[in-house]
Amino acid sequence: MSIEVLNESGQPLDVDGLVGLSRFVLERMRVHPLAELCIKAVDEDTMTGLNEKWMEGTGPTDVLAFPMDELRPGLANEEPEEGILGDLMLCPTIAEKQAVTAGHSTEAELELLTVHGILHLLGYDHAEPEEHAEMFGLQDRLLEEWRSS
Repeated sequence: MSIEVLNESGQPLDVDGLVGLSRFVLERMRVHPLAELCIKAVDEDTMTGLNEKWMEGTGPTDVLAFPMDELRPGLANEEPEEGILGDLMLCPTIAEKQAVTAGHSTEAELELLTVHGILHLLGYDHAEPEEHAEMFGLQDRLLEEWRSS
């Protein structure tokens, strides 16, 4: 698996930790071992520009996912597809603010956002109540397994 983490945010970032977490999630989700993922940490101005240009949002957001080859999790009875999973954009300063509100560390928030973003890259969404329950349940399970491993 090719996982690249770029820190252009100006904030400290546990690059090795994010690579390890991403590899763990992709393996658990049965993504092809030659799949490619790029994670980029950016500042609030950059995230604001991306959010406004691509998501029609306003202001900075915590995570954005840009899928490439529309890879999906592998099922037990089929081989996963090879390709480029996509790009994940994280904003550590937004994560830090959310961590304070949530009562956990910035690292824990960045882990949550990384898993959340990877699930979006794999086609999960949370617009509808059933989708929300499935995605957030899976996100919680993956985080729990990661933290207990």
